[in-house]
Amino acid sequence: MSHSVTAPEGVSVHPMALLETPHVGAGSRIWAFAHVLPGARIGRDANICDHVFIENDVVLGDRVTVKSGVQLWDGVRIEDDVFVGPNVTFSNDPFPRSKQRPERFVQTRVRAGASIGSGATIRPGVTIGAGALVSDGAVVTRDVPPNAIVAGNPAYITGYADTPEVPLQGVAITASQAGQGAQAVPALHVRGARLHRMPKIVDLRGALSFGETGAHLPFTPERFFMVYDVPSREVRGEHAHRACHQFLVCVKGSLGIVLDDGERRDQITLDSPQLGLHIPPMVWGIQYQFSPDAVLLVLASHRYEAEDYIRNYDDFLAAVRAGQPGSPA
Repeated sequence: MSHSVTAPEGVSVHPMALLETPHVGAGSRIWAFAHVLPGARIGRDANICDHVFIENDVVLGDRVTVKSGVQLWDGVRIEDDVFVGPNVTFSNDPFPRSKQRPERFVQTRVRAGASIGSGATIRPGVTIGAGALVSDGAVVTRDVPPNAIVAGNPAYITGYADTPEVPLQGVAITASQAGQGAQAVPALHVRGARLHRMPKIVDLRGALSFGETGAHLPFTPERFFMVYDVPSREVRGEHAHRACHQFLVCVKGSLGIVLDDGERRDQITLDSPQLGLHIPPMVWGIQYQFSPDAVLLVLASHRYEAEDYIRNYDDFLAAVRAGQPGSPA
């Protein structure tokens, strides 16, 4: 028969709550009709609201807020400073059957600083990245990258949190417009990254744009590739290079670029062959929001080397903090 334990020192427990675990950090509050099973672990300064159920194999970090009507099942791991909105639904078994328990439940992780809006559904086994935002009512069926904003069913990326959009209106001009007060190419927040205005020459035969090493390209290319026919909701990139420089030009259509140096982020819309973007080593790059006709040309300073890629965001942050070669100074 279940019974409440004596509340640990510094923990506030409502008289109508059922707290069965002693593993609750100081400053946490457990409100009315919440039920926490014996094996659960809750960090410091957590706020567990009315009508929340927390099963045994659940770990919550510090300063976590869980709003009313949420059930956290075995296998859920929630890190520090996470917000879980009202009536969010977690699951831990991809194929649940009555009275048939799997040997081990699938682990679902919500990384530090993420927020989940009301009524969202989180499928078993996914990871919601640090700083990410799941919009109200979204159905999350696959991992959410760090800092991404997702919405819809199934959830897809609509933007990135705390990532300013770089204003580019008036930057792209034709050769005939040169000297007519064209807007300067804006500086980026991300260290080492830079936008370049590319020449454009127009006559009766059409338009031409070009780039020369030194004048426009900050390195001598060893390789190029093109990205096209991308479904608009798909995300590409999501990696950094240890040594390779890249120069991106959207020769047709448009797409969004997110840059991240581990401290600052920028979002740029590339929608003209007159704009080039230099991405130096040790900058995390993401490409998304492709228009149906988008064609992205990428010039690279190195030939393909698998070991030059950093594909895990945590590994990227660790490399930046360690000051590995190529890290922004």
